[in-house]
Amino acid sequence: MEKYKVERNFLKSNFNELRNIKTDKMKGLPQPDIVKPYDPNSRIISLPTVNSDILKKRDVYECLKDRRSIRHYSEETISLDELSYLLWATQGITGTNKVGLTLRTVPCSGATHSFETYLFIMNVAGLEKGIYRYLPIEHKLLYMFALEDIDKRLDEISLDQPFVPHFTKKSAVTFAWSTTPYRSEWKFDVSAHKKILIDVGHVCQNLYLAGESLDMGVCAIGIYDQEAIDNLLQLDGEEEFIIYLAALGKKKNN
Repeated sequence: MEKYKVERNFLKSNFNELRNIKTDKMKGLPQPDIVKPYDPNSRIISLPTVNSDILKKRDVYECLKDRRSIRHYSEETISLDELSYLLWATQGITGTNKVGLTLRTVPCSGATHSFETYLFIMNVAGLEKGIYRYLPIEHKLLYMFALEDIDKRLDEISLDQPFVPHFTKKSAVTFAWSTTPYRSEWKFDVSAHKKILIDVGHVCQNLYLAGESLDMGVCAIGIYDQEAIDNLLQLDGEEEFIIYLAALGKKKNN
């Protein structure tokens, strides 16, 4: 059991250790950008205003009861209205607090929100296949680049899935969440990393519940090729890297 010791300690609270550390915030160092900057000349796609009229299920109880990890998807196209709602549900900004920190649809330790949302778009009405990034402040999409054989590339990245092989390439959209750890480290130092992993769980659970409210299937993905996806999304793998994925599509009727 000794081999598990370090990892188990990581799961424990180290708040007492943090008490004795002067964080970068305490030192007066500038707060890192709350969102990743981008070239204003980039191709930007406006998203529809989030509207509850698209919901298939409005009862939270029903969504919680019916939620499952779904790995079989139909070939039905997802609408831009639906994608807009899913992005809002997972990282949408609903306000700011008195010191200007963003308040979102998901809880986050100290409102540090270290995540960026990248999208493998394969079957969304009005969007060409390719790689996109969500801009939460503007509630818009940034088109990054086209990707030849995007389904096959995603299949290679998601490795050998244990229950339903190759299901990711059949999704309409696959979400890939990165973290920029220093956004949290600036405030929480050595306590940041456990918080980041807890917080990304909140994000993915919101996708599950929002997907269920649209009668869509979602499946979280923790098995993937780290280096391959970081390189593909042009991330340095140190200051920013992918930590979680989730495939989504319309449910396939049995």
